[in-house]
Amino acid sequence: MTLQNTTHDVAIVGAGFTGLLAALRLAQAGRKVVVLEGDHAPGGLAGTFEFDDGVRIEKFYHHWFNNDAYVPKLVEELGLSDLILTLPSKTGMYYNGRLWKLSTPLDVLRFSPLPFIDRIRLGWLVFQVRKVKDWKSIEHLTIREWLEPLCGKKVFKIVWEPLIRSKFSVFAEDINAVWFWKKLVLRGSTRDTKGGEQLAYFRGGFGRLAEAIAERIISLGGEIRYNTPVTGTTVTDSAITALQTPAGDVTAREYLLTPSFHQIADMLKDAPKPWLDSLRRVNYLGNVCLVMELTHSLSDTYWLNVNDPGFPFVGVIEHTNLDDSSHYAGRHIVFLSRYLATSDETWDMSDAQYLDYALPHLERMFPKFRRDWVKEFRIWRAAYAQPVTERDYSSYVPAEETPFNNALISTMAQIYPEDRGTNYAIREGSRMAEVINKRLNETTHA
Repeated sequence: MTLQNTTHDVAIVGAGFTGLLAALRLAQAGRKVVVLEGDHAPGGLAGTFEFDDGVRIEKFYHHWFNNDAYVPKLVEELGLSDLILTLPSKTGMYYNGRLWKLSTPLDVLRFSPLPFIDRIRLGWLVFQVRKVKDWKSIEHLTIREWLEPLCGKKVFKIVWEPLIRSKFSVFAEDINAVWFWKKLVLRGSTRDTKGGEQLAYFRGGFGRLAEAIAERIISLGGEIRYNTPVTGTTVTDSAITALQTPAGDVTAREYLLTPSFHQIADMLKDAPKPWLDSLRRVNYLGNVCLVMELTHSLSDTYWLNVNDPGFPFVGVIEHTNLDDSSHYAGRHIVFLSRYLATSDETWDMSDAQYLDYALPHLERMFPKFRRDWVKEFRIWRAAYAQPVTERDYSSYVPAEETPFNNALISTMAQIYPEDRGTNYAIREGSRMAEVINKRLNETTHA
């Protein structure tokens, strides 16, 4: 059945947080908005799922920091502030067969794999990083080129290099220093008076927050069409006249596209080749996330970085050490996350094969762990999970403008110098709504 070809003020591709916030703000401004989403639910990478027993959790782990301003403001606007949990974070590192706590400055001083002077250098790094006021001054450097002189080769080799390799896989030596600088600046500003870190979480998962936004959009007269991927566009002169979907064309005065650059390039095949090439110039890594519902806890650590070179995962995130297991039917939720190129042989493994691949590494880390602890598991894959910010990224990352006079793009790869995150997606969605609303006003009065 073909949907009625109705013209909207704005058609938005993608019901992640950027697309949802743009739709919400435009609907609040009285605009006729439609959101097209290929998945069956909103949230994008922050979407949730349910285990068979009804326990609900994100497909990919999420939290936000206590200095993220846009999320709590939105939650308050929706009347859901009572669902925000602010909790102390327990972080650690697995190194040389042992778990080390690294939540406070005192933990850092106790990290004996480093000589004492290097422990001081590790702790002092946050203060050195804060001296950088102009991020463009270090954008031409890789993380190694910038960080090794600051903290020393031994600190870099033991603490930072394994994490960067786990995070960026084949691109580990290409990431510019800005990415790391921004991470350290943000993390350094989330500490409490005792040096501990405070994190926040939305009870029920970020997908629940996405659903609340979607409900508000619909209540304002907006429309969200799920299971509706955009397969192409119809172009006349320098304007998009329709988005093509399996259910029929969707027309609007203005268009906003929020997926990855590569997906946008596939949709806008009629755009000039140099511009399409600029979209494809930005590299991405995929992510495979194994989510397990366990009968027992692995440790008391929420976020365990793995600095063992033989371990293929960036970390072990035991979510129920942040949000208590009593909220999950007494089960313990564990995420095993791996960033990789989609050409990696493990990308195409079946779910059963991937579980068999992952569990021996978990058994090595946690000798008491038994496979029958795994009550249930799910494996989620995202081909465009992490933009790769190489040297001088700001000089080649595409801008929000497109070759079409009625279309803009806003993706997580453009949040730079910040890294992707729900907080920034909310900020950018609201900002894009302001831009589009102004454009609509200008064309109305032209």
